[in-house]
Amino acid sequence: MTKKSSLLPILLQQSRRRVIWSGWKLVIILSMGLCVFALFRLHLSSPPETLLSRRRSFSREVVFSGPPKIAFLFLVRRGLPLDFLWGSFLENADTGNFSIYVHSEPGFEFDESTTRSRFFYGRQLKNSIQVIWGESSMIEAERLLLDAALEDPANQRFVLLSDSCVPLYNFSYIYSYLMASPRSFVDSFLDVKEGRYHPKMSPVIPKDKWRKGSQWIALIRSHAEVIVDDVVILPVFKKLCKRRPPLDASKGKLNVKLQKQHNCIPDEHYVQTLLSMSGLEGELERRTVTYTVWNQSATKMENKGWHPMTFSYANASPRKIKEIKGINHIDYETEYRTEWCRTNSTFVPCFLFARKFSRGAAMRLLSDGVAGPFDASSILARSAPDWER
Repeated sequence: MTKKSSLLPILLQQSRRRVIWSGWKLVIILSMGLCVFALFRLHLSSPPETLLSRRRSFSREVVFSGPPKIAFLFLVRRGLPLDFLWGSFLENADTGNFSIYVHSEPGFEFDESTTRSRFFYGRQLKNSIQVIWGESSMIEAERLLLDAALEDPANQRFVLLSDSCVPLYNFSYIYSYLMASPRSFVDSFLDVKEGRYHPKMSPVIPKDKWRKGSQWIALIRSHAEVIVDDVVILPVFKKLCKRRPPLDASKGKLNVKLQKQHNCIPDEHYVQTLLSMSGLEGELERRTVTYTVWNQSATKMENKGWHPMTFSYANASPRKIKEIKGINHIDYETEYRTEWCRTNSTFVPCFLFARKFSRGAAMRLLSDGVAGPFDASSILARSAPDWER
């Protein structure tokens, strides 16, 4: 009895120690779990620059032989109405120096019945999507074009073009201009107006990284990869960067509420903001190489918003083209910045392409030899593609 009595305090003490140790183990496990959770939250809310640069560190190593190519990426509604101009432009180029990719409406194919230029046969993407202006589908289509072009390791420059874009020089000049620069050409500036940036974009997209600019870009390969690999910024844009619906008389008082929504046009902000978030602005010529004239009529702007002016045969004169080609700097008022146009530290004309051009204006460029020598009779002899009839 005495022996059991003497063991009892020892057993109680051992039991108490086990309870205390179990408690400490539970505390340690919970603390570790909280640490992991905190790190996970920090990872999600950390600046995308950190996340994106980490993705770039695993960027694919590309080795290719032969000359580097320019990938011309056409973002079109259906067919390509100025294919005859681009066909003449490309006739004077070495086929090993360029490649062509076209994003058109799903199911549309480029063949002898739908295009006048052999360079576009079969160049449409098979995985195209329906694109709606002012929605994220526009930047998704751009990413599809870049993704397809990245499959060819020889593609080292990526130029996004619309169905109304025209070249202002021959192929040789444009090729030399783009290849001479180790930088991308991306129109990018601070957007100081209220309404485009949504506060809920923070902390993923801080307001001081928010940028605006033309969607018509010319990229080096590493920047094209950043855009295609992005899984951080795109979801935010799809959720929060949306075009404000136009006024609709049938909705009456509801219009007041609708017009208070943020009016965010994704393709005017996505690439610029993504590259800003990725810490890549120092690798850019922060300007576009595609010239656009914006209609800033107060009456039209009130009714429809700003829209590019379309060049007709009459106003696509040699004098006007010479004027465009003579522009050598761009002023950015929001940043008190003047961008003198350079490529590889050499001062050059700012623009290689222009939009929006009608067929008549494009024909005038051809007749004036802007894109290079051409045979007018052979072009006029070709019948219009089926989709234009």
